[in-house]
Amino acid sequence: MSLQWMAVATFLYVEVFFVLLLCIPFISPKRWNKVFKSRLIQTVALYGNTSFMVVLAILVFLLIDAFREVRKYSVTEKVDLTNNPTAVEHIHMKLFRAQRNQYIAGFALLLCLLLRRLATLLSQQASLMASNEAFKKQAEGASAAAKKYMEDNELLQE
Repeated sequence: MSLQWMAVATFLYVEVFFVLLLCIPFISPKRWNKVFKSRLIQTVALYGNTSFMVVLAILVFLLIDAFREVRKYSVTEKVDLTNNPTAVEHIHMKLFRAQRNQYIAGFALLLCLLLRRLATLLSQQASLMASNEAFKKQAEGASAAAKKYMEDNELLQE
């Protein structure tokens, strides 16, 4: 495996780890929101959009390259390889590698988009949970005030 595909595979494995980490059910969205709002993550996020677009462009470029390689080595039926018997195995080996690279680049691209969406959804869920708690406290306060006013009204009527 060449260096570029080794880097893409490593990137894919790191993405799988982070997606699984974000999907752990016992880590609450509030805690993830604290992590996302930390100073270190905010510094990374400052340049994150640009770097995300660069990584996305690189992955798309590598995926297109992998598609091109698969198409290049899929023409074994059109080429006469009867004179060289090892050429068939060689072509199939290169086709297998091209298909492997295609899947690695495709899944890395998919997980890159999924990871970004997952982080956004966790952040939104944490803010919705915080606003839900605020509304709940406000409703409890309003209910207590209404109950107090009703009791005062009953006392005044007697």
